[in-house]
Amino acid sequence: MKVLNVAIVGNGRIGKLHAENILYRLPEFNLVKVADPFFDDAWCKEHIVIATKDVASIFTDEQIDIFLICTPSSFHTEHINLAAKNGKHIFCEKPIGLNEADIIDAIKMAEYCDVKLQVGFNRRFDTDFAHIKHQIKVKGLGEPHIIRITSRDPDCPPEEYIKNSGGIFMDMSIHDFDMARFLAGSEVVEVFAMGQNLIDPVFKKYDDYDTAVINLKFANGGLGVIDNSRKAVYGYDQRIEVFSNKGCLRTKNLLEHNVVFSGEHQVETAKPLCFFLERYRDAFIYQLKSFHAAIVNNEKPMVDGFDGLQAIRIARAAKESAKNNIPVKVATSL
Repeated sequence: MKVLNVAIVGNGRIGKLHAENILYRLPEFNLVKVADPFFDDAWCKEHIVIATKDVASIFTDEQIDIFLICTPSSFHTEHINLAAKNGKHIFCEKPIGLNEADIIDAIKMAEYCDVKLQVGFNRRFDTDFAHIKHQIKVKGLGEPHIIRITSRDPDCPPEEYIKNSGGIFMDMSIHDFDMARFLAGSEVVEVFAMGQNLIDPVFKKYDDYDTAVINLKFANGGLGVIDNSRKAVYGYDQRIEVFSNKGCLRTKNLLEHNVVFSGEHQVETAKPLCFFLERYRDAFIYQLKSFHAAIVNNEKPMVDGFDGLQAIRIARAAKESAKNNIPVKVATSL
């Protein structure tokens, strides 16, 4: 097994998650260094990780094979370009960027420099969701007619997060947009979205929604429906259904445990897992294993820069649609 040297740029929640997975669960990688102007010194000492505040200089480190970009979204395209120009492979957390022109330039830079670029849509690597994709072919469902995705968080994020999140479509629904494309095997060409403030007025303060329903039209004629909520009191609700004239595939929530109580007056099961760190724990690992394989075998990453761009385009179309109460077309070429 070829071990690849990794540097992580960004020492926040997601950067630490990737670092701990690499340190303890992914022998395919060697974590060389973490870069963040505000790195968590106590965490770095606890996990014996070398850290630097000099983000710019780390991109010229010759011993690094891969950069994991886990910085704030506004820095993503800049850091992709720096890594690519230095001949390093790149794993970038979502969103791939905020400005479409900058995203396209970054994708082209990675292609020009002949480096791999994978975007962190980890849900493609969830065992159940990946199995649905596989079963669409195995069961001969053909092109899906309807894709239904339910994604509801267990509780609202804090205001400090909300004001910088980019809104529900960019921050939350974006995973569902990628999943819809993945399962449909077709591009989203039109979006009609509705958003409401039904949970907490803080979202309205930042011109955002806490509840949304998004209708999608695919290039192959199929339809998609996504429903999102910032607060499901019973837990992290993550379900998918794919329907065609040949049959239907459906996933259930992962529960805290599988024990069922049956009594005289009720039947009880456990609640869904608490949040995304628990629900998608293995998916975070599998996505990096997949990226390692793509590099070693010189294959296209399973989630590339174009996938990241399309998710952004759909998110922006959804925001425009919800604001103006109109369907919005989505571009489908680079």
